[in-house]
Amino acid sequence: MHCTFVYNIEKLTFQREENQMAQAVAEHGSREQEELLEQALEGFREKPGMLIQALHRAQNLIGYLPPWVLKKVSQVLDVPLSEVYGVVTFYHFFSMKPRGKHVIQVCLGTACYVRGGQEILDRLRKELQVEIGGVTQDGLFSLEVMRCAGACGLAPVMRVDNDVHKRVNPSQVMDILKDYQ
Repeated sequence: MHCTFVYNIEKLTFQREENQMAQAVAEHGSREQEELLEQALEGFREKPGMLIQALHRAQNLIGYLPPWVLKKVSQVLDVPLSEVYGVVTFYHFFSMKPRGKHVIQVCLGTACYVRGGQEILDRLRKELQVEIGGVTQDGLFSLEVMRCAGACGLAPVMRVDNDVHKRVNPSQVMDILKDYQ
């Protein structure tokens, strides 16, 4: 019984140290990333109303918005961290998780859903073997849902990066993605 207890304590200690290391990585980027971010945000310092633009710049630079980036944006713009977090979690175009090289978004607004948006999403999940919000194993694609693309007359709509594909049929999705591989 004593050996089991010692083993469990060692295992818990190891897990705690592993979690602390992962947290440290999440709390800071590389020195180069932090310097580039500082430079990129400098133009927004002391300019009210620039939060969304600063977040776009940061996400374009880092690829997503981890906690350390949110803290840096908050500091540089002198905006409460809660406000930064609120904006990031409100708008779908911001991501707090790493994304694939190409971001696929399937519209599931009413018009797109009625005209087959869910079938497109199901086909992508099956073919790419990825869940909504996930990244393919090769890191090439992220799969996301958007609530409305604002292109109801073109439904169903699928967006890959900044390219909008209209009147998509589930049988077309893999042919569309060939252009992004």
